[in-house]
Amino acid sequence: MRVAMIGTGYVGLVSGACFSEFGVDVVCVDRDASKIERLKKGEIPIYEPGLDELVKNNVEQGRLTFTTDLKQAIAGADAVFIAVGTPSRRGDGHADLSYVYGAAMDIAGALTGYAVIVTKSTVPVGTGREVERIIKAARPELEFDVVSNPEFLREGSAINDFMRPDRVVIGAETERAQKVMRQLYRVLYLIETPILFTSLETSELIKYAANTFLAAKITFINEIADLCEKVGADVHDVARGIGLDGRIGKKFLHPGPGYGGSCFPKDTLALVKTAQDYGAPLRIIETVVAVNDKRKRDMADKIIAACGGSVAGKTISILGLTFKPNTDDMRDSPSLAIIPALTQAGAKIQAYDPEGMHEAKKMLPDITYCNDGYETMKDADAVVVLTEWNQFRNLDTKRMKSLLKTPIMVDLRNVYTPADMKAAGFTYICIGRPKA
Repeated sequence: MRVAMIGTGYVGLVSGACFSEFGVDVVCVDRDASKIERLKKGEIPIYEPGLDELVKNNVEQGRLTFTTDLKQAIAGADAVFIAVGTPSRRGDGHADLSYVYGAAMDIAGALTGYAVIVTKSTVPVGTGREVERIIKAARPELEFDVVSNPEFLREGSAINDFMRPDRVVIGAETERAQKVMRQLYRVLYLIETPILFTSLETSELIKYAANTFLAAKITFINEIADLCEKVGADVHDVARGIGLDGRIGKKFLHPGPGYGGSCFPKDTLALVKTAQDYGAPLRIIETVVAVNDKRKRDMADKIIAACGGSVAGKTISILGLTFKPNTDDMRDSPSLAIIPALTQAGAKIQAYDPEGMHEAKKMLPDITYCNDGYETMKDADAVVVLTEWNQFRNLDTKRMKSLLKTPIMVDLRNVYTPADMKAAGFTYICIGRPKA
């Protein structure tokens, strides 16, 4: 089989590389000539564990290629995937579909025979129908089908998620399109992966419903953590106690400074807007969005309170900038709300992240970036754990105390235990757990 993947961002590059690992011939196409040249040289523009080796191996095997030539990429393709960005539209929160519809127009001009047009990008309900309308209007003589095939990749474990997914969702309404998609995912059929065929609209909604449910779960445990602090309960025990219920499950019940990343913030907002447009408002998700936004600001207040009620003239050490470990993604990271609030309150910031500093410097240019976690602590008045990278999980507390002006740790990921930090001589502030 031959596949054209339009877009070499996170979804397009990971999906293209993984399909090629399945034995499919994949051509990834992008308008950004410099990005394509870098990919041809083996330079991966994003950080995702194992992706560089996967791309290298399949390029060497001749199954994965990169080009800026859309017509060349689409020629003879059995399936053409649209994997372009759908960021929140400036001003109203709706998903910006201009890149998707632009890709549809490009496909209409380049197709020479039957192909399945697959939306891999996260798109609101109705997008597939509009892609179909655009192509038909431009080329009414063309034979094609439009399919929805949302991705469920977690940054940091995307390759495993693609190769061994919980399920594959495919919105395909003709037998011809279903046959192409079954062949494309044949490897997963052989390992008995659940593959769900639905209508276009159902498939599109499944993606948003899944992400917003997980975002709601995170927000729920964060609010429970706030209550735990007030009543003296331990949020981790609460999470275990409810997570052992098979109807609830233990995943996404870890408290923190709020969800971020490329999916949850924009997808929750987009679903809220879609529901409002259709006159079926989702009050729970509206609240989730509002609570999560406020939580990030509240975390800055928590840090300020730990420093005696003021950070004016004080230096704060920040460990971790990305929205989660094992990625360089800074999109909607809690750090982008917390750090500006601290600097506005008069703090000087010294920060380190193992993979995210290149991106962080574009968004947070006015803070000091350090070479490692310990360097951030030199003469700092407090240290804050913002992202739970493994290298921050076993820090030398004696060395930390020797570097810090005052032994204060604000652990927004609950990496350490109150009793251990008290024994080490630290004033320790965490989330949803009683003080030692």
